[in-house]
Amino acid sequence: MSLTLKNISRVVNGETYIDNANITFAPGSFNVLLGRTLAGKTSLMRLIAGLDKPDQGKILMDGTDVTGIPVQKRNISMVYQQFINYPNLSVFENIASPLRIAGVKDSEINKRVSEVAEMLHIEQFLQRLPLELSGGQQQRTAMARALIKKGSLILFDEPLVNLDYKLREELRFELRELFKTQNTIAIYASTEPNEALALGGVTTLLHEGRIIQTGPVNDVYSFPNSIESAELFSEPPINIINGVVDGSKVTISSGTSFSFHEELGEISSGEYNFGIRPHHITMSQQNDDDIALDLTVDVAEISGSETYLHMAGHRISLVAQLAGVHAFHSDVPVRVYLPINKLYVFNTQGKMIQAPHYLIGRESKTSSQEVTHG
Repeated sequence: MSLTLKNISRVVNGETYIDNANITFAPGSFNVLLGRTLAGKTSLMRLIAGLDKPDQGKILMDGTDVTGIPVQKRNISMVYQQFINYPNLSVFENIASPLRIAGVKDSEINKRVSEVAEMLHIEQFLQRLPLELSGGQQQRTAMARALIKKGSLILFDEPLVNLDYKLREELRFELRELFKTQNTIAIYASTEPNEALALGGVTTLLHEGRIIQTGPVNDVYSFPNSIESAELFSEPPINIINGVVDGSKVTISSGTSFSFHEELGEISSGEYNFGIRPHHITMSQQNDDDIALDLTVDVAEISGSETYLHMAGHRISLVAQLAGVHAFHSDVPVRVYLPINKLYVFNTQGKMIQAPHYLIGRESKTSSQEVTHG
């Protein structure tokens, strides 16, 4: 089954939730909707599911217009952030409930519950009640109930957000492996760029109700079509530095100048925005042509086994993502290095005109798409 959204918009009390969305989800594909909170991910899923109706546009399944068909008559399943299980039913009956409603025979129910429970590693909990399970086991139960329907479409609305880190990593891997063998369209909503990268498949970036880019996950990450896409698909967000190209010299907003480098491509004189991802900034020089910047530490933010170093200088502020836990005091001067071959180049309208040199030649045969909207 294919799923196509044509010119879909939804406005609630004068506020635009979805703005002229156009996209096709291929049969058997795994898709991630990536966007910040209130970007429109849940709104788009509700429209796809038939829980809400668009104010304009059409939703097509296998070319058939299903825009006005209610959710009960669509062959879909949905998994939410919260563990939505029937507390008074056993895990077995929770998973079996869609099949019982459909009038499936007991022998078939037993077979399919056993299969999906084994797939999600909860077969030993089938006789327990949901409240006797851990959070991860409860979410697996909810997923099993969605999967057992063998629907044409399954929607995941940030299903792992309330789980601890270890469980989230485990379930991400299981989901990725699971859908390699499922002949269904899976759409997974997330606010986390790293989760989208871990899940793979096709990623669609949503911002303020607009689809701004879609394509294979590595293409969208490596070749963002705009500053907007690059900032959204980066955690911490990509650093953007204003600069001016004048013949063979580049001067960035801090006043630092360096010789124009062939790795920046063939760009004419003028004003540009240069992007550098936080994990590409280093504390020691790696290459002779690295750009050295003398800045002052604002704050060092420890995140697990990494340190986010926030720094500022004359007309410039940067965030570096450093491996390991590092202690930096505020207002301490530091020197950092920006590798020229890791710089993105955007024009003043925010459109990417040059990818980093180290990525040249890595473009996928399936290029990411810039999605138009009204």
